[in-house]
Amino acid sequence: MVPIQSGEGSAGSRTIAAPSASIQDPALIQALLERMGQDLGVILGRELPLTMLDVTRARSRPAGKGRVHISFKLGLAKEGEPKRFGALLVPLPEAITMASFLLMLPEEAAASRREDSTLDAATKDALLEIGSLLGSASATALATLGAAGWSVHSEGCQGVRADVRPAFPYEEGSELVVARVGTCLDPFPPFEKILMLPPVS
Repeated sequence: MVPIQSGEGSAGSRTIAAPSASIQDPALIQALLERMGQDLGVILGRELPLTMLDVTRARSRPAGKGRVHISFKLGLAKEGEPKRFGALLVPLPEAITMASFLLMLPEEAAASRREDSTLDAATKDALLEIGSLLGSASATALATLGAAGWSVHSEGCQGVRADVRPAFPYEEGSELVVARVGTCLDPFPPFEKILMLPPVS
């Protein structure tokens, strides 16, 4: 079982207590992340275990600290309501590693590419494919949880500079469910990714 902790949020992000809902935030986030990890694991041929999961409510978008991240943007829609948006932030070296494994490159080649700052066309296409898989995995997880009427689709991906909030349609001050997630992609070091989504109920 992945340990789930109630966090106070990162510096610069205001957090509030999560209200009662038919799907509690930790259960929602854990289901989404586990499904993402399972589906990614199949196509990458690598496990992505969850080693830490901290879930909060925030009223601002968190930024990935200290390094460039790839933002995999997600669009969530419920029948009769406007589409809302979120994102999964993955550090650039880990995103490149996932793309390399998707392209069936050996570990040595993946390791040599981890510090690249410019991505070739094949890597960009692989990242878009990963984004599409994250969207479909999220939709499957919501259906499994019984979140009726919700759909999820990939809205593309883009690089985000260190300590800069990801860009997606968002009304400043509105609630987001934010999860800081520890994971690893063997044989490389553990890393943190950040999932931010509008509340789902």
